[in-house]
Amino acid sequence: MRARDAAGLLLEAKGTVFKLKAAAVVSVVLVLCLLLLGLVAAMGGDASAVGCGNRGRPGVTPGDDDKGGGGGAQRPGEGMRKAQIANAETIDGVAKEGGLSGRATLIALMTAMQESTLLNLDYGDRDSVGLFQQRPVAGWGTAEQIMQPKYAAKMFFWGGDDGDPPGLTDIRGWESMKYGAAAQAVQRSAYPDLYDQHEDYARGIARDAGIDLNRRGTGGSAPGGAGEPGKPGKPGGQGCEDNGGKPGEPGAPFHDGAAGWPAEVKNPRSTKDAIAAAREEARSGPKKWYQMCLAFTAYAYGWSFSGVGYAIDHYKEMPAGMKHDKDRNPPPGALMYWDTGQRAGHVAVYLGDGQIASNDIRRPGYIDVVPATEIETKWGATYLGWAPPYFPKGG
Repeated sequence: MRARDAAGLLLEAKGTVFKLKAAAVVSVVLVLCLLLLGLVAAMGGDASAVGCGNRGRPGVTPGDDDKGGGGGAQRPGEGMRKAQIANAETIDGVAKEGGLSGRATLIALMTAMQESTLLNLDYGDRDSVGLFQQRPVAGWGTAEQIMQPKYAAKMFFWGGDDGDPPGLTDIRGWESMKYGAAAQAVQRSAYPDLYDQHEDYARGIARDAGIDLNRRGTGGSAPGGAGEPGKPGKPGGQGCEDNGGKPGEPGAPFHDGAAGWPAEVKNPRSTKDAIAAAREEARSGPKKWYQMCLAFTAYAYGWSFSGVGYAIDHYKEMPAGMKHDKDRNPPPGALMYWDTGQRAGHVAVYLGDGQIASNDIRRPGYIDVVPATEIETKWGATYLGWAPPYFPKGG
C-alpha cells in the first residue's frame, strides 16, 4: 500500500508540474501577443489621431498623392491635395473679384495652410471652423456662414462692415508687410511665427491651381453696406451666395449671405440702423401696416415712401445685377420678395439668422419678427428672391 501511495503521489506531483509549465507557456504566449498588438498599433497609428493639433498647429503633413474632391466639410486625408487646390481656387477667385493682388491670395493661402491645412474643417479650437478657423463668437459670422469658403475668404480679406473684426485690407500697409506678419494681423493667433513656414507649400498649391501670385491688384470700389463708405476692393453683391450654388427648395431654411451693396444703393439709414428700426417697430410699433409691406421696408431704411405701387413691381424693376432669384442666402438687411398669387406680392426686411420683419403675418397691421419660411408655410407664397435695399424713387 505504501509503495502504491508513493507512486501515486509521484504521478500527481509530475502532473502538477506539467500543468504549471503549460500555464506558464500560455502566459508567455499571451504576453507576446499583447506586445505584438502594441507594436502594430504604434507602427500603424490611429487615423482618428491625424490632425489633432491645436488651432494654429495642425497635426497633419499634407501629402502630394492624395486624391479626392473639395466641397463641404473636409477631414485630413480625404483627398487632401485635390481639396486644397479647389479651396485655393475659391480663395483666389474671391480676391480677383475684389481687385486684390496675387500677394493677397498668397497671404490667405499661407494663413489657411497654418489654420486648417487649407481644408474646410467643421471643427477646431473652441468654436473655430472653416478654412481660416474663424470664430462666430469673435464676430466672423455664424458657423454656417464660415463653413462657406467664399464667405470665409471675403471675411478674411475685408472683415466686418464696421471694421470689426478687421480683414486684411483693413490692416494699414499690409501690401508691404511680411506675409506672416500680415496674416497674424488678421488672425491674432497665439502662434504668430508659424505662418511663414507655409510659403513654399502655398506657392506649390497656387502653381498647381494655375493661380498667378504676381498679379497686380486693380483696386475696385464697392461699399460694405447701404449708406456706409465703401472699402476699396470689396466685392459688391453681384453674385449669389448659396449652398452648393443651387437655389434652395421651397420651405428650406434661409442662411445669411455676405453683405456688400452696389455703389448706387444709398439710403437715409444704414443697414444696421434699418434692421434696428425694423426690430423696434416689431417690439412696440402701432397697428398701421396692414397691406403696406413695401411702405414698411422703405420706412425701415429712412424713406417716407418707396415710390413704387406694389412689392412685386419693386422687385421686377430692380436692375438685373441686383436681383438674386430664388437664392436663399440673403445678407442681413436685404429685401426678400414673394409672389402671393395676388397683384401686390409681398416684401420683408431680412434681419439675419433666418428671420424677417414682416407685416400681417402674425397680427394684421402689425410688424412681427418671424422665420422667413412662414411666408411660404402660412400663406403658400412662392419665394422670388432677394435684392439690396434699393429705392431709386424713394423720398
